Amino acid sequence: MLDAAPLIRFSQVSKCWGSTTAVRSLDFSIAPGQFVILLGPSGCGKSTTLRMLAGLEAVSGGEIHIQGQDVTHQPPGARGLSMVFQSYALFPHLSVADNIVFGLRSRKVPKAEQRERLAKVAEMVDLTAYLDRKPAKLSGGQRQRVALARAVISEHPICLMDEPLSNLDARLRADMRRDIKALQARLGMTVIYVTHDQVEAMSMGDRVILMQHGEIVQDAPPGELYNQPATTFAASFIGSPAMNLLPLTEGLEAAVIEGVPETPVAPLAAATGQLGVRPEDIELRGAGEPGVPATVISDEYLGADTIIHLAVGRHSVKARLAGRQSMAPNTACTLAWRAQAAHLFGSDGKRRDDLAPCNLMPDVPDDADARVVPRLPNVGSFAI
Repeated sequence: MLDAAPLIRFSQVSKCWGSTTAVRSLDFSIAPGQFVILLGPSGCGKSTTLRMLAGLEAVSGGEIHIQGQDVTHQPPGARGLSMVFQSYALFPHLSVADNIVFGLRSRKVPKAEQRERLAKVAEMVDLTAYLDRKPAKLSGGQRQRVALARAVISEHPICLMDEPLSNLDARLRADMRRDIKALQARLGMTVIYVTHDQVEAMSMGDRVILMQHGEIVQDAPPGELYNQPATTFAASFIGSPAMNLLPLTEGLEAAVIEGVPETPVAPLAAATGQLGVRPEDIELRGAGEPGVPATVISDEYLGADTIIHLAVGRHSVKARLAGRQSMAPNTACTLAWRAQAAHLFGSDGKRRDDLAPCNLMPDVPDDADARVVPRLPNVGSFAI
């Protein structure tokens, strides 16, 4: 339950094109001032959801409420919201200033008020020195700030953003993420932001609505989505590298990883599901030590850390180690992790919290932090 009365409410909203269902029975609420991310792969229905909220797509079923009013069939202009598009949607023949105030002029806002609001918004987004330029004379980041300023100057309480940073390079995206989040916090806007980029979702959102095949997979704060994924899809979509998912099978007295019968990893009741462990939660140990036997395939140096690619039976596993680590291919080792760092999923792909995975690091005290800091195995066992 949300503490505040919902500003936006979707009630069993669906969208169909002929026999194709793009969005199925969406049911969620958004409180005033929240920064909500609609996250998912291409084709999951996130942009369609945003466009239905904006009134750019007709709803096939269900209702959309804004500030307690049913706006399901109202035109976009009557919904009291602004929108920032992926393509910027700027008029090339108009100056930056004219692009920003275009909506105010259309609504016949007095010129004195236009000038006052333009000056304030231009300062907010650092465009004061560029107001006389045309869009063609601006960088990609500056054009996106013009589009953002045009949305902010309307002073609507709700701002919709449809993948606004996807056309920018990595450095500009990082800068714009900070700018947008700071601006949202300063103005107290309610932002609904569509992206397929998990970095944007994790770093910007107060709350993430993860979608797949037109349905909500998980609706949670970023930390919960990362640490307690509701399904194997959520587990594999969030994280870079993604969570390792290993199929389980029945051992003599406990569930084991398929093809690795000598190491119990979960209660027998989990034998038809999957075990999930994030790469940073894996500790590498020397061959013959307690844990899951593995073989090094390769290493991938990323600067701040190194990704070690390993084979566990017929399955691939990734471990993240701090700093630069070099490990020779075909080196034998064992993998270990705390019970708190492992996740169990049923045969339906849904999270199981009724079972506790085995602790493969019994030498670590129970009251120690659950997050494992990976260490290199003994030099004598590895080619480093």
